Amino acid sequence: MKETNSIRLEFQSRSINEGFARAAAAVFAAQLDPTLDELNDIKTAVSEAVTNCIVHAYPDSIGKILLRARSFPNNSIEIIVRDWGRGIPDVDRAREPMFTTGGDERSGMGFTIMESFMDSVKIRSAPERGTTVTMRRSISIRAARK
Repeated sequence: MKETNSIRLEFQSRSINEGFARAAAAVFAAQLDPTLDELNDIKTAVSEAVTNCIVHAYPDSIGKILLRARSFPNNSIEIIVRDWGRGIPDVDRAREPMFTTGGDERSGMGFTIMESFMDSVKIRSAPERGTTVTMRRSISIRAARK
């Protein structure tokens, strides 16, 4: 399906940029007229994906993170968060609730949260080459817009 609009943002893996990415995704998603709950779900999923990049992809350095978002005529959104960091040796294990490589202070719920707030989440990763998380979400068409 051909996209109706798209954005591409690249930023450093600094904690302060997590809020920027979250806000940028929310502003982009707003064009689809989501409910507040839908918007909050998208913001939370993006926050988790970007935080994973900051904490796990670049634990000892600053790297780059790419955020891409596309909207489609069926009132859906696709958000891609990519890094070029450490990568994930075992994606299936990383998707398990409570699994983390980030130490005791991390909950290990990032992918679980993304999966609970988005319609689909795909993860591609290769050790030392980075990770790409692709999330999709349909936005309900409200009665006033039908």
